[in-house]
This record gives sequence, C-alpha cells and structure tokens, in this order.
Amino acid sequence: MNILLGAVLGELTTRSINFLIKNSFKPTAPDVEDRLRRILLRAQVIVDEAMGWQITNRGVLQQLDMLRDAMHHGYYILDTFRYQSHSEEEAKGQVMSNSLSLLKVNSLQGLCSSSRNTLILEQLQKSLDDLSSMIIDVEELAVFLMSYPRLYRQPYSMHLLVGNCMFWRQMETERVISFLLHTQPHSPKELEVLPIVGPGKVGKSTLVAHVCKDERVRDHFSEILFLRGHDLTGADLAVLKEGYVTEHQNDGSNSNKKGRLLIVVELVGTLTEDVWNRLYSGSIQHVPSGSKIIVTSRSDEIIKFGTTRPLSLKYLSYEAYWYFFKMLTFGSMDPEMHPRLARMAMEIAGCMNGCFIGANMIGCLLRDNIDFHFWYKVLAFLRGTVKKHVSKFGGHPFDLINEKKPAHLGRMFTPSEDFVLHYEYQCSSQEDVPKIRVQDVIYGSVKAQGKFEALGWRSRIPPYHSYVTVCEIRELKTTGTKRKRSMKNGVMLY
Repeated sequence: MNILLGAVLGELTTRSINFLIKNSFKPTAPDVEDRLRRILLRAQVIVDEAMGWQITNRGVLQQLDMLRDAMHHGYYILDTFRYQSHSEEEAKGQVMSNSLSLLKVNSLQGLCSSSRNTLILEQLQKSLDDLSSMIIDVEELAVFLMSYPRLYRQPYSMHLLVGNCMFWRQMETERVISFLLHTQPHSPKELEVLPIVGPGKVGKSTLVAHVCKDERVRDHFSEILFLRGHDLTGADLAVLKEGYVTEHQNDGSNSNKKGRLLIVVELVGTLTEDVWNRLYSGSIQHVPSGSKIIVTSRSDEIIKFGTTRPLSLKYLSYEAYWYFFKMLTFGSMDPEMHPRLARMAMEIAGCMNGCFIGANMIGCLLRDNIDFHFWYKVLAFLRGTVKKHVSKFGGHPFDLINEKKPAHLGRMFTPSEDFVLHYEYQCSSQEDVPKIRVQDVIYGSVKAQGKFEALGWRSRIPPYHSYVTVCEIRELKTTGTKRKRSMKNGVMLY
C-alpha cells in the first residue's frame, strides 16, 4: 500500500512540476523549431532502421506506421514554417504570392503578425508533442526488432531511397504475405480469396509484385500465375486459362509446397457474379489444396468475392507526398541549404494532386535542372495549367489522365501550341518504349507535330512497368478579333 501511495504521489509531483514549468516558460518559435528538428531526426532513425528488418507482428507495424505518419506531418509543418519565414524575409508577393495554401498555416495570412506567429507556434508545438509521445511509446521496439531477420536479399527495402523502393507500404505488404502463408482448416477444395481494391495508380500491382518477389512467398508456392489486362465480362473459361502467365515456377524440391498455386487476377472493368463463379469453380477443379487467389480491382464490387477482410489502398496523405517528392527532387542535396528552391518545390508538389508518376517525372526534371529561374518557370506553368484546366474542363488534369480522359497540358516554352495527352497505357519491361519523353515535350523544346507516343515514366521497382502516353500537339487558334475595315475614296481604312 505504501509503495502504491508513493508511486501516486510521485506521479502527481512530476505532473505538478511539469505544469509549473510549462506555464512559467514560454518557448519561442525558433526553440520549438530546433527541438522539433532533433526529435524528427530520432524518428527518422527509428523508421529507417525498421525498414531493414522483416517485421511480421501487426502491432509493431501499426506503431511504426503511426510514427512514420507523425514524422511526415512533422517534416511538413517544419518545412512550411521554415519556408514561410524565408518568404516573408524576401520580397513579398513574388514567388509565393498565391501559395502556402499548402496547409492550415495559410489561413494565418489574413491575421496580424502576432496572431500568425502564435498559431504557427501552436502547430509546431503540437507536432513536437505528438512525436515525443510516440517515440516514448516505441522505445521498446529496438528490442523487438532484434528478434526479426534482416532483409539481406532485398536491399531496396533496407532504406528510404524512395526512387528505388516501394514507399509507404510495409504494413500492407506484411498483411498480404500473412494471408498467403497462413493455412486455414478449410475443406480441401475451398480456395481463399483476398480482394485488393483502390483507385487507379494507387499501387495495387506494385504491392502484389513485391509480395510475389518475397522469398517466403516463393518458397510457399510451387507456381505463381497472373491473369492481367483482361476484361472478364462474358469471357470464356478456356480463354482465361490461356491468358494466365507464369511469373514463378519451382522445380518442387521443397516438399512442403505440395504443388500449391498462387493465382493473381488483375481486373480491368467490372466482374459479374456469373463470370466469377465460373472462374472460381474452374480454379478449384485444377488447383491443389492450400492454393490462394488475389484479386485486384478499382471497384469495391469484388469485395463480396473475398473469403477474408479486403485490403483497401489509399493515396498518400499530402504530408507523406511532400516527403516523397522532396526526397526525389533533391536527392543527395540538403533542402535546407537551398530554401528558395525548397519553397518552390513545396508549391510544385501542391500542384501535383498526389500523382505518383507526376512526382517522378517532375522530380527528376527539377533534379536535372538545378536552376532557380527554371524552377520558377515550371511552377508558374504548372499553376497556370491547373487553374485553366479546372476552370475550362472542370477537373484537375492529373485526375482526368487517371480516368483515361484527355488532358490539355500545353507547352512551357511554346505557348502557341497545345499539348493534349489522350490516354496512357502500361508496357512490360521487355517491350520497346518511345525514346521521346513527355517531360521533354512539355518543358523542353522537342519538335513534334500531330499524334505520337511518348514515354511518361519507367518504373525502377517491380513490376517494372513503363507508362506510355498517346499525345497530340495542336496549334492554338488565335482568339483576337480583327478590327473592321472600311473603304473611303478607294482607300482601305483601319
């Protein structure tokens, strides 16, 4: 009883002292900024280190996901505060006139200086408190991480070189692998099905490709079969069988596999219940016990075909997208050493609407052209293109591209021409792709006319897809009206 009472009194004393310190000491924004920067470095070390271990515990993965999200948010708040400070010190209204609508910080622009600084300080302090609390909660993770094997054979997963690894999907990857490796006491002829749903270009195929490259999955299944690029509506089962592609085949030396198959169906379009039943029944007749099916689709309608809870993928949060874009754009450079460029990069990221392919295209373009004036032209061009497209066509150009609708992007150095991106399609790594790049047409001086194909982006991670666009360059019609001319005494008057 005395021990319990002492512990309670000790806790109350500690809280009282912290309360008095908190109310007697008013930290300044630079103080909080410095502390937030240091706590972000600690979070970065933990997240980076965790990426190098084969973690299977869902609780540990969930904690790491929460810490990672808080880290991305903290970097975003810190960068917004830092680049706004630089913007205010420079000539107001030049580069950042319409910007810093990137976060809630922009809502401060109409306030007086003292109110704005107070609210900025509150956001910095909240981010600092959240991160500090999370780091205390995950201190024990260092012990747990040592119990997991290292990812020696997957070097792209051991660090956050975001251009060469799958970003932000560690928890989803382990959940899919757990489904594949877990055996259920079902009847021999029942196939377990995992639906994976999400909007276009959210990373469904990339996630599945990484799962299928994992050695644990390859050791568990004798074959991995893919059915992709087919609209299954009304398809004949014999045609479907011919459409399967063997991505992995083992000689069967491991007796534990027992001939198990992993079937991956990547859907385009809809899937009726009748077609699914025929596909499922046909699969049961030809696969051994323990085989599994993964079905991916943009539509939530496939959820009803699953035998387990579906996996729903979402786009990155804006804070995570900014972290991703910043790493791609600056590479080995330190953004803090280039605040003017970093400030513009933050605005450019805001124009991208969370597009992964756009981040890779624009990020590489900026990294290859480290020049303030060029970056400013890209920012102004993107800002104008998005504004014009939304007002004229009612949607963001990247959204229309994702919906396979034409997008009018224009050309930065040739305003008299309109660059129309009609649609985009994927190619495998074995297929030939155009030599001309989309970014060279939009932001360069490439000469092209009429309809042609251009390479949007070539992925450096599985499944190594190349994204090719069908484009067209059109001459813009002049909108100026000619003045009426009249004749007087046989002379043309203007």
